[in-house]
Amino acid sequence: MNNSDKPISKHIPDFLDYCEIEKGLSDNTQKNYSRYLKKFTDWLKAVRKESLKPHELTPDDIWAYRLFLARFKDPVSGKILSKLTQNYYLIALRSLLSYFADKDIISLPADKIQLPKDARKEKTVKFLTLEQVEKLLMAPNIENTTGIRDRAILESLFSTGLRIAELTALNREQFKSLEAKKDLELGVIGKGKHPRTVYFSERALNWVKKYLKTRDDDDKALFIHYRAKTSSESRLTPRSVERMVKKYATLANIPFFTTPHTLRHSMATDLLNQGVDLRLIQEFLGHRNIATTQIYTHVTSKHLRDIHRKYPSGKNLKD
Repeated sequence: MNNSDKPISKHIPDFLDYCEIEKGLSDNTQKNYSRYLKKFTDWLKAVRKESLKPHELTPDDIWAYRLFLARFKDPVSGKILSKLTQNYYLIALRSLLSYFADKDIISLPADKIQLPKDARKEKTVKFLTLEQVEKLLMAPNIENTTGIRDRAILESLFSTGLRIAELTALNREQFKSLEAKKDLELGVIGKGKHPRTVYFSERALNWVKKYLKTRDDDDKALFIHYRAKTSSESRLTPRSVERMVKKYATLANIPFFTTPHTLRHSMATDLLNQGVDLRLIQEFLGHRNIATTQIYTHVTSKHLRDIHRKYPSGKNLKD
């Protein structure tokens, strides 16, 4: 272990490279870490400690920064940071301390940063009932090519639990020779560049087949827009899929919070309600940590309680 002669802020670019190369974190995660750590370096400047080196960071500094986060008010909205948002800033700083330890740079241990115990409670999973999912899936007008494409997208999202970036990254070559297949196992590269297998049901695959029959172009992307073609690829972007889902949620008269990720939540919740083991759902969703998947148990606990009330054990026992 050794002392570094560089201020903490000067280590952040190397830390972000480390996140990419050694940890395999996604571009979005790296951008978030960069943004969250900027608040820390801005705070260091505000308290005139911008030259603070890793080995000079103290528990008192961490406590002062936590107080700053807890009392920080958004200059526009005037709202304070939620405990969950505070968590994100602290997780980024804790990851930076872990990086120092991995590179034998003397600093505080990462476990010196304790996260608020009730922060996870603020995060709730929003999902649709099966009846609402069916309304959403039926919303596109399948009398035209755009509607067939959109139906295929919605069916694929619910069947596979794909993240929106994973869906828009799919290519046509991954769907060759489908005629004889009733369902499909497909390898994708997920968050953090980690591979996993997703599963297209017979119903979802049938809509992908119908959609592909409408294509008479040579674009490599699976899902494309139908605007005037340019020399660039016509691949749908995550933002365009988000707008599409919002449009159909409005047409179907289902909750306003519906997004592509809501279908991922809905798929996982439905599997859990059917009794599928949490570890299997973790594999379906591509979560690296089972703790991430466990959030769905909070969603289903009410469902299980309602079932127990309706069918209590020992209901036929005599008093």
